[in-house]
Amino acid sequence: MTHLPTGSDAPSAQDAAALVAATVAAVRPLDPDATRQARERQDRLTKPRGALGVLEDVSVRLAGLAGVCPPPMPEPAAVAVFAADHGVHAQGVTPWPQEVTAQMVANFVAGGAAVNAFAAQAGARVVVVDVGVASPLPLAEGTEDVLLDRRVRAGTRDLTQGPALTRDEVHAALAAGVDVAQRLAAEGHRCLLTGDMGIANTTASAALVATFTGAPAADVTGRGTGVDDQTWRRKVTVVEQGLAVHADAVAAAGTDPVGVLAAFGGLEHAAIAGFVLGGAAARVPVILDGVIAGAAALVVRALAPAAIDACVAGHRSAEPGHAVALEALGLRALVDLDLRLGEGTGAVLALPLVQAAARALRDMATFDSAGVADKGDTATSSA
Repeated sequence: MTHLPTGSDAPSAQDAAALVAATVAAVRPLDPDATRQARERQDRLTKPRGALGVLEDVSVRLAGLAGVCPPPMPEPAAVAVFAADHGVHAQGVTPWPQEVTAQMVANFVAGGAAVNAFAAQAGARVVVVDVGVASPLPLAEGTEDVLLDRRVRAGTRDLTQGPALTRDEVHAALAAGVDVAQRLAAEGHRCLLTGDMGIANTTASAALVATFTGAPAADVTGRGTGVDDQTWRRKVTVVEQGLAVHADAVAAAGTDPVGVLAAFGGLEHAAIAGFVLGGAAARVPVILDGVIAGAAALVVRALAPAAIDACVAGHRSAEPGHAVALEALGLRALVDLDLRLGEGTGAVLALPLVQAAARALRDMATFDSAGVADKGDTATSSA
């Protein structure tokens, strides 16, 4: 497997675009035979049919993705926290200073954030990926395996004043996400989880969700870090301005998702989209986190619809745009706890549920093997 060079040896725009195109071409739908076998096996397990609810659907998806029933256990797992800043921050959409992005990246690397605590509980590795933090993040000795330098530029441009990114920058960020997914899969990780960090990134998310679903800005714009009513109204206005400025990109969203990412950003959205594509191409399940990942997944659906087959919605964020995105994607969240932190926290909380779904399909006895009569057998024998 060929990996992208990093840092000062960053790939050319042509190489980045070629990697993205090759990854999209490698994505395939779920294997129909394995999917059928998994569904049939679920119906033979020692329980009423459908009694495990959504977990049955997850196990079938895992089998179809792996092409074998039962599927391999989705472990070990790694959560990639993609970090970047946003030029739209200048429009007053959040009271939090932009410097918090870099400060939180340092916190992730030190192991002090919520995602670190949850990942330790779930047994998942945390990797932090700088794809566009505005402040420099020197790689301290001993952190090379935790903090990855995939910086495309120091934050996006202001989406209300023009395109947030160039198309080449979008391809570079997409390629960075693909590369991280490829590396983690090559290292033996059998489940990938999305994480994010970026002050003002829910504003870009709202613009992306509105673009790909047609929902009004007010319906998909949330309070992010907990803004007051006045700031929320300002945020909605900013999203509406962005949609108007980039009306051509909005109109072409179905055929030019790269153009939409160029219009609105963010770099972490593009990198997460590439990460999902890379996981799908490698036939590794990807657990999506909240609204940032949901917005990125809408981009993925436009680029390679079958890649969504590799995705499991870890949770439903309190951000209203996330529910809209999940409905459009046809995904049902495993956890609903009013979370709105990001970082990958909701995805990590859902990891044991995804693993339990695979374990049930693999380890539970069937009616035949356990010598237990199911209701169909009983009905037949008494007829």
